[in-house]
Amino acid sequence: MSINIHDSWKAPLKEEFEKDYFKVLSDFLKKEYQRTQVYPASQNMFRAMDLCPFDKVKVVILGQDPYHGLNQANGLCFAVHDTIKYPPSLLNIFKEMDSDLGGRPSSGDLVHWAQQGVLLLNSTLTVQAGQAGSHQKKGWEEFTDAIIKKVSDENEGVVFILWGNYAQKKGSVINPQKHLIIKSVHPSPLSSYRGFFGSKPFSKTNKYLEDMGKETIDWVGA
Repeated sequence: MSINIHDSWKAPLKEEFEKDYFKVLSDFLKKEYQRTQVYPASQNMFRAMDLCPFDKVKVVILGQDPYHGLNQANGLCFAVHDTIKYPPSLLNIFKEMDSDLGGRPSSGDLVHWAQQGVLLLNSTLTVQAGQAGSHQKKGWEEFTDAIIKKVSDENEGVVFILWGNYAQKKGSVINPQKHLIIKSVHPSPLSSYRGFFGSKPFSKTNKYLEDMGKETIDWVGA
């Protein structure tokens, strides 16, 4: 399986790539991409790590599955290609950002976040078109758990933004003594009014980064 990933991740994840579960996952994915429509496109499977080098990670936002709708998933959690209508969760994220910071991005692609050190990581990095959760429990969860633990263990002063119970459980490997963990309900319309709106994750993140002597994130962007 071809892996498009920034060189800085290769050493931290070398052991994972060599484990049996990852070899089984790779074989599964090769067959899936050959036999059916899978999102995101194979070259974007590791896009979150390709755009955000390991040693530059300042913020981690955890998602669950890639979008399974037509051409939505682009390899960054919650993000979509520029030509795609914003899904409800992304729209709510932008609404909260507007309330928190007084602006929102003009693009739903979120590349400008990743390039500033925001790791937009889904728990499962692929999905069959139209089949939510279809690639869960195939090995991705173990792989992304390892990514989170590596970032926690080997970096200092990272902000982990955990929206919803799933992300919060997955974040159990994060060391709260070394990092800031921001939790709220998920931005989905099913839960957003129960504590996501008004949670101000973006300004809280920048305040912490500033206190740590790090450059803040330009969330709104050009």
